[in-house]
Amino acid sequence: MRHDLLNDAISNLKNHERIGKSECILHPVSKLLVEVLRVFQKEGYIGEFELSDDGRGGSIRIKLIKQINDCGIIKPRFPVKRAEFKKWEERFLPAKGFGILVVSTPKGVLSHREANEKNLGGRLLAYIY
Repeated sequence: MRHDLLNDAISNLKNHERIGKSECILHPVSKLLVEVLRVFQKEGYIGEFELSDDGRGGSIRIKLIKQINDCGIIKPRFPVKRAEFKKWEERFLPAKGFGILVVSTPKGVLSHREANEKNLGGRLLAYIY
């Protein structure tokens, strides 16, 4: 029984990347998961992905490009202000400027760098490097 779709999907993505697969199929799908994957794709950690609706929750086929060292979700989803990103980077990322935090903001799901440029805070969802 699945309780956290985002956690299941990201751990599945990480496992497929570690064993050397070239693609990963995730199901079921949520809008939040699609937005997080768009951030991963924009930052260059995954390739193209394709949504398909089968009437039972849908699925996503993701092309892996061997760029992920580690990724995971952040639970609980801590609220973070714009000025606090540095503290959270030190906690979840291995080095300065290496990797991203995914943040849910009022303007949508963004990387922490984009949120910082737009002067936005939000809730931490995931990290990837």
